[in-house]
Amino acid sequence: MDAVVLFAERPERLDRFLAQALPQHSRTKLARLAAEGLVLVDGKPQRSSFALMPGMRVELEDPQEASPHDLQPAEIPLDVLYEDDDLLIVNKPRGLATHPAASLHAPSLVNALLARSHPLSQAAGAFRPGIVHRLDKETTGLIVVAKNDFSHVRLAKQIERKEAERRYVAVAAGDTERERFIVDAPIARDRRNRLRMAVDPDGKPAVTHVKRLGRVERGVVLAIRLETGRTHQIRVHLRAVGLPVLGDSLYAPKGVAEGPLQLHACYLALRHPRTEEPIAVFSPPPDDFLGRDLATRTAVAEF
Repeated sequence: MDAVVLFAERPERLDRFLAQALPQHSRTKLARLAAEGLVLVDGKPQRSSFALMPGMRVELEDPQEASPHDLQPAEIPLDVLYEDDDLLIVNKPRGLATHPAASLHAPSLVNALLARSHPLSQAAGAFRPGIVHRLDKETTGLIVVAKNDFSHVRLAKQIERKEAERRYVAVAAGDTERERFIVDAPIARDRRNRLRMAVDPDGKPAVTHVKRLGRVERGVVLAIRLETGRTHQIRVHLRAVGLPVLGDSLYAPKGVAEGPLQLHACYLALRHPRTEEPIAVFSPPPDDFLGRDLATRTAVAEF
């Protein structure tokens, strides 16, 4: 493999520097190389947390992908709630990853989309055709898919500029007396577990709006509106305020983590990328969602 040589331009943690300099590779992979002593700073092996200074030389072997992404079409039935020549909105089921990954062996939403008889945008990269935004594998609900690059760029800008509305419902352990509240806490990669995210004062800004819908036997049903779109934002923010999501095997404590993840992307509102006409789609939670009767379109859309 060829060596990659980089130079730091400002004070920065090594892991953040590598993630920005090599965005085509996962943070997990880059952190593993550092842990194995394969990342050299001024000729010496350094860990991910090493503090770089301007002018320092960073050298590592080119971290090639372990295996190619699977882009084979897969005949998986999809619940399509809206479709035209530019886009479609899909109600993603639990257990279906949004796009392929080197570590993923099962087909993803992308594989199912490739089996349909229409083009997909290429703006997000070769292994994410059509994907404008994503949902975690165990999260159910609405995803917008672009059929061409024109639509992709315009839809992505709506999300980036916070012009598109994405709303969720969740069932969390515990309860809250507040009918509405905001969690405003920056999020970064967890410094002790690279698979997780965490509230971190040095992280990226993250804001989550929460509305209490009612109680069920195991917890409280919440409607959630995202102001930002950080990785695992809802799960991290709710855990931080003492309301871990039921079925969350990554963030919830034992006894709460069991069962299907109680998180559903139920409402998506945006402007059509070509006509500018408003589109608003609602998807009720799946049958195994414990607060299904409380998660109505009106309750979720009006806050």
